[in-house]
Amino acid sequence: MAKVMIIIGSKSDMDYADICKEQLDKLRIESTVHVSSAHRHPEKTAKLCSEAEENGYDAIIAMAGLAAALPGVAAAHSTLPVIGVPLPAALNGLDSLLAIVQMPPGIPVATVAIGSPGAKNAAVLAARILAIKHADIKEVMKEHRKSL
Repeated sequence: MAKVMIIIGSKSDMDYADICKEQLDKLRIESTVHVSSAHRHPEKTAKLCSEAEENGYDAIIAMAGLAAALPGVAAAHSTLPVIGVPLPAALNGLDSLLAIVQMPPGIPVATVAIGSPGAKNAAVLAARILAIKHADIKEVMKEHRKSL
């Protein structure tokens, strides 16, 4: 079964993680939420991301506001696809969006919309990526698309 890691930098971001997890559940994808700050817990964050694949994850969704380093750190420590969700903080999340989307060559982070719409779209984008390898998810995605 396909599995996605959702990582947030603070418990205060849990509402967005819950939105993402709920969408992944609807798409029949297992997910786990981890709280680990790129700045306050750099070793824990690096370990979570570098061991994600061997722990059965197929993709990482990283949510961050303010400096928004978490998605980039996740991408730096994993070869799995990383989807960044900018969260509203200062500047209504525009600062987070720019921080996540402007990654150096070789360390890409797929970036979605700010906040709740981005949390839902991150789940859908992860499902589309996983559908390449998982026929059951491809079928769920076809159903999802028809329901829109």
